[in-house]
Amino acid sequence: MSKVAVVTDSNSGITQKEGKELGIFVLPMPFMIGGNEYFEDINLSQEDFYEKLQGGEDISTSQPNLEKLALFWDEVLQDHDQIVHIPMSSGLSGSCQSAYMLSQEDKYEGKVFVVDNQRISVTQRQSAIDARDLAAKGYDGQAISDILIREKFESSIYIMLDTLFYLKKGGRITPAAAAIGTLLKLKPVLTIQGEKLDAFSKARTASIGRDQMINAIKNDIEKRFGGLDNMKENIHLEMAYTFDLATAEDFKAQVKTSFPGMDIVLQPLSLSVACHIGPGALAVAVSKVIPELK
Repeated sequence: MSKVAVVTDSNSGITQKEGKELGIFVLPMPFMIGGNEYFEDINLSQEDFYEKLQGGEDISTSQPNLEKLALFWDEVLQDHDQIVHIPMSSGLSGSCQSAYMLSQEDKYEGKVFVVDNQRISVTQRQSAIDARDLAAKGYDGQAISDILIREKFESSIYIMLDTLFYLKKGGRITPAAAAIGTLLKLKPVLTIQGEKLDAFSKARTASIGRDQMINAIKNDIEKRFGGLDNMKENIHLEMAYTFDLATAEDFKAQVKTSFPGMDIVLQPLSLSVACHIGPGALAVAVSKVIPELK
């Protein structure tokens, strides 16, 4: 039986420490800040990132260097026969395509399987855990990849922003739209279903935005994931946030009330997403339990 390693990147929200506890290898994502290169959870902590972001420093995301990625894989393959590599969704970053191209080299044929299953943050984290559990059940790299691809659209994320400043700064909305939204104190709710980050709704208050996200999750569970009566058997419920843990914990209590009895994972949102949406964002996500792991 092949010994399969699971590799993901720090966009999953899995820290280096948690990765070791979970038995998952985590590739740190690079950032360019003030002309210098930083790596998430290596020399760039959550605290440092938000201090630089709110301080007005120019922050841009980058892709892992392919030479360094190859060295990372080579080291993992010293103790494993195969790798299932789960990067950030190709719809949000080019790092997935780069990893896939590298995996097509002869030396990685039949050894490295790059999975583009359209996940990010807590749903990407769940995919990595699912891959680990499938490997423990004896599935090889190809089978795990096939299962994750089959299930790639079986998740949803809803994100409420606290500010429009960073969307405007990144050119994702016009300055006029940002000014109107700020004047009206709108709280935009975005959604990730599949490969794209799209607008979902505009809330007049944070309280309304929270309710909209919870109702959207309920609707997805009812229509796509087996119904509210069978939640514990059919879904994983997850939450993420940027910077403000106290507010996130408060929202988590509200979500637990809406979904009694459910275990809820709460993680910091990927810094690759956070640099585009800013601090104070809240997210709630749902992903389907893989049938092979029930």
